[in-house]
Amino acid sequence: MDYLPIFTKLENRPCLVIGGGEIALRKVHLLLKAGANVTVCSLAFHAKLQEKADVGQIKIIQGSFSESLLDDKWLVIAATNQKDVNKQVAESANSRQQMVNVVDDPTLSSFIMPSIVDRSPIIVAISSGGKAPVLARLIRERLEALLPMHIGRLATISGEFRHHVKKAIKSVSLRRRYWEKLFGNGQLGRLLQKGQTQDAIALMERSLTEEVTKGDVALVGAGPGDPSLLTLKALQLMQQADVVLYDRLVSSEILDLVRRDADLISVGKEAGNHEVAQSRTNQMLVEFAQQGKKVVRLKGGDSFIFGRGGEELEELVESNVDFQVVPGITAASGCSAYAGIPLTHRDYAQSVTFVTGHRKQDGKELNWQALASKNQTLVVYMGLIQAEEIQAQLLQYGRGEDTPVALINKGTTSDQHVVIGKLSELTQLGGGLKGPTLMIIGEVVSLADKLAWYNPEHSHKLTRDPFLVNLA
Repeated sequence: MDYLPIFTKLENRPCLVIGGGEIALRKVHLLLKAGANVTVCSLAFHAKLQEKADVGQIKIIQGSFSESLLDDKWLVIAATNQKDVNKQVAESANSRQQMVNVVDDPTLSSFIMPSIVDRSPIIVAISSGGKAPVLARLIRERLEALLPMHIGRLATISGEFRHHVKKAIKSVSLRRRYWEKLFGNGQLGRLLQKGQTQDAIALMERSLTEEVTKGDVALVGAGPGDPSLLTLKALQLMQQADVVLYDRLVSSEILDLVRRDADLISVGKEAGNHEVAQSRTNQMLVEFAQQGKKVVRLKGGDSFIFGRGGEELEELVESNVDFQVVPGITAASGCSAYAGIPLTHRDYAQSVTFVTGHRKQDGKELNWQALASKNQTLVVYMGLIQAEEIQAQLLQYGRGEDTPVALINKGTTSDQHVVIGKLSELTQLGGGLKGPTLMIIGEVVSLADKLAWYNPEHSHKLTRDPFLVNLA
């Protein structure tokens, strides 16, 4: 993060603008909207600046810049068309440790002016750090269209009602739940949009007496690794959660999307190392929900495909805890797609089977005869350490030695690595691979070279955020 976004209170604060043209006029307009006391210094002034000075909105000083103009100023903007003057202003302000912005020159600025969506008291600021101002403007225009005009009134009324809520609901967590429920159903906003302010206030008062103490659990699939593969509902729940219990396969990039003040608890597991026992994980889900918290159980891939999600939900059912399930893109689907390997294809495979390389010690043996059938794709989760047995069993039951095999390590991430070979080479293919690895066995793997599209080294170029898709 090159810049720390902050909102500065400038009401009745003395601010200085150097420059008298159209750009200076725009900066003066923003400063006045923020309530600043504005002084403008220039050799000549735009007619509208002169008008503002004539009615006492601003003070103007005709002449060249001198450092004494900085005395007692809180904030300085250099908006002239002379680079040497702008540089002099910046150097003088910086020597005094005063905040200074030089228009169109972030290298000289200690702060930059963002594009602004104004729904006061809701303010949205967008900045590209001076690198792509046109892109920042396009994003602002998109947000202008998305945010309704009444949202400012919604914030104002909510602010006026806050002391009633604090008095009625003592818990910070439950107060947040109250506001999330009130804002989430949209009814309050609709009343304000129609100008029914008193009805909106009545709704807020009625909602104070409604039940907000009951917690719940959301079983959320985080997908195979790429944060952009999260579902919209998963992201929404992650940003509403009080507590998030996450697995080892959930990436740090995905965890960064969780609400900042949520409690993050790792309950990860890997072969031979169970950080938290499954029974304890189940117990924590129940305990946190019974405390009235919104709990997200965040699992890599999809919770119902080798994710033990069903076991955790059984515990919630027995404890009468409300829950919901948000599917995620499972590793087989996500990793195969990013490796250019279709799981089914009319010419190569008419079915696909998912199996796991890890089973309970007393679990049922896999039906190797069925798994070795031709014209199907076999996907093995967590199968790397069982590669020797998988190879031996499939060969024994008739799969050909030349059957194509792919190992997809850290699939869909910027560290993705795909190893292609033959079934007869399976035990050697995984040498040196560490971390989550998906195994795909079948003739569809032969299409990988032709259909490969994802280049991890340039993955940022392939990002297609739905919000920005029309800006590319």
